[in-house]
Amino acid sequence: MILGLDIGGANTKAASADGKYAKSVYLPLWKNSPLEKVLKRINAEQKPEAVAVVITGELADCFSSKREGLESIMAVACRAFSCPVYFWGHAGFAGNDMIKPTDTTEIMDIAAANWSASAALLAREIGDCLFVDMGSTTTDLIPIRARPLAAKTDFLRLASGELVYTGLLRTGLACILPVARIQGHHVPLAPELFATIADARLALGQIDLDRYTCDTADGKDKGRSSSLRRLARSVCADLEEIGESGALAIAEQACAEQKRTLTAAMEWQIERHGLERVAAAGIGEWLIAEAANTLGMECILLSELYGSRISDVFPAYAVARLLETDPVFIH
Repeated sequence: MILGLDIGGANTKAASADGKYAKSVYLPLWKNSPLEKVLKRINAEQKPEAVAVVITGELADCFSSKREGLESIMAVACRAFSCPVYFWGHAGFAGNDMIKPTDTTEIMDIAAANWSASAALLAREIGDCLFVDMGSTTTDLIPIRARPLAAKTDFLRLASGELVYTGLLRTGLACILPVARIQGHHVPLAPELFATIADARLALGQIDLDRYTCDTADGKDKGRSSSLRRLARSVCADLEEIGESGALAIAEQACAEQKRTLTAAMEWQIERHGLERVAAAGIGEWLIAEAANTLGMECILLSELYGSRISDVFPAYAVARLLETDPVFIH
């Protein structure tokens, strides 16, 4: 059994190369979550022959630098498993014993490379497309023309529009919707973490409670009434002041604005690279499909090719599949 891991700042995802196992665990690293304990439990349950890892959690602000984050996460992964562990970077795989702690170049090649594993597999199995993966926190937009064409760092991908820092759940509402139209007023949203886009989507029935997998802004429950209350708070109001209709107006406008942002980002990459179709993955796959439809683009849903559970954790699945045929493992 070959296991793939995608260790992010908020979620750790796992999948087997045969697609029979897929799991996502909310583990916010900045809250000192028990990453090693969870990985050891996966090791005991699945007994993998080898583990392939991609890492994005190095950006969590519990680490003083990305290098420190990478070294810490790599050490945890190696301690947790009783089999060889391989790390995917933009140049391919390396075992932990191949990366020296003093070799900054090699270690930094592993930073934020989960999209690279996904795109490498899709380049082989689907071909030219714009690969779009929307998770709880961010959205990757990776142009593929024979090979992945994206920049190699988060900084450069942000600059080129290949990383859009908006996700289906965790994004603060004020980051998406600066001003809401409520009861004839144009009201600026307070730039506080009063509500997230997860509250908007739950209130509108776009996600179920089991899809609300992140923390709430106020640490309270995830029910619809609490989400409506948080939405009202985002404009410094109580629900009694603006009513359910006012809270829902905020939710509808926030979701529409996020879709516009996603659509514009996709359109830019499609035109820039002359692409003719989109491949959609992640928990926001359905929203990507809606944006592709707005653009009149063919959209390949990875849930239909690989299953919905795999689509949600696609980088973990992709890196497991890549290790399966890589000389570093076969050797």
